[in-house]
Amino acid sequence: PPLSDESQLANFSPGPTSLPRAVEEEIAGRFNRGPGRLTSLALSHRSPEFGDILKRAVSSVRRVLEVPDDYEVLFMHGGGHGQFAAVPLNLCADRSEVATYIVTGTWSKRALIDAGKFCAPHIVDKTGPGYTTFPELDESDIAPGSKFVYLCSNETVNGVELHRLPQLPKKHRDVPLVVDASSDVTTKAIDWVGANVGLLFACASKNIGHPGVTLVVVRRDLIGSASPLCPGVFDYAANVAAGNLYNTAPTFNIEVVGMVMDWIEAEGGVPEMERRSIAKSAALYKVIDESDGFYTTPVSDPGVRSRMNVPFDVAGGNIVLTEQFLIESWELGMVGLRTHTPFGAARYLRASLYHGVSAEQVARLERFMRDFAARHSASFGSS
Repeated sequence: PPLSDESQLANFSPGPTSLPRAVEEEIAGRFNRGPGRLTSLALSHRSPEFGDILKRAVSSVRRVLEVPDDYEVLFMHGGGHGQFAAVPLNLCADRSEVATYIVTGTWSKRALIDAGKFCAPHIVDKTGPGYTTFPELDESDIAPGSKFVYLCSNETVNGVELHRLPQLPKKHRDVPLVVDASSDVTTKAIDWVGANVGLLFACASKNIGHPGVTLVVVRRDLIGSASPLCPGVFDYAANVAAGNLYNTAPTFNIEVVGMVMDWIEAEGGVPEMERRSIAKSAALYKVIDESDGFYTTPVSDPGVRSRMNVPFDVAGGNIVLTEQFLIESWELGMVGLRTHTPFGAARYLRASLYHGVSAEQVARLERFMRDFAARHSASFGSS
């Protein structure tokens, strides 16, 4: 039966997911100001009122992420998938130009598909098909003449995360790094200069807002050499020149990103978000590791275990116990542990621990997992 008190819902969905409660309450307040005021859902994107919203959102992103002055902050359409195409379209003038793609899981593999349409990708795939670690890179991995090196800093499906961006091998440190940070942006420091980040993008619907807008932070020296095939809506130069208003902006979504950034700043900034992420994920990995095999996770190396998405199976993937686990957790108000994806229902469930998931909610899941294992470990061990 549905919960009588929806405030007790804990949403562990991999995205879209819940915003921090304080942000949701602030949004509700802005929509309850009575007649005579337009919200960002109705404001013209070229109105002075929205101009102020946009300016504040850009400024908040710059402060929270400590974006250097020689980078542009863009709010773009198309989600992360749009950037799978936009990146090679903007950074490779024609299809013969080479880019190195580090494939570490589901989303970097998807990015590679679009890359093959617009550039000549050199593929580094050392850890497939399971993708449970991040490869050590050496000089030979980076193709000569690469326009950029592409990686996904957190693979949500596979549960692999780079807790710090890597420095490329010494010979190739001048090659710009392109980072899909859709699921971990604002959860750890970004070494823009030391890692030679040329471009970072993140769809909003994990840690920074609602689906419908994508944050792109791009270094200015990489702007202006787009392929002639690049549509204007994806052209970084066109969007910079138009001040983020090349076409109708997702006004409400941009305002929400600004609100989330302000909340992060008020809560203690990225260092505090990282502290919380470490604590929340460590609590669940501890349950898994101490369960004597009742729960397992595919990623054994703590150094690359995702803090954002904790994959785990129940009783070796036992279908009956997995379904019972999901039903009982749902009845206790914990949702999103299994979602339908284009890749089907995998053996592993996932607890996604974005900013909207509190430490108290993680503690509830931790207690339930321990209790469920205690009740069913004997039957699992004898099967």
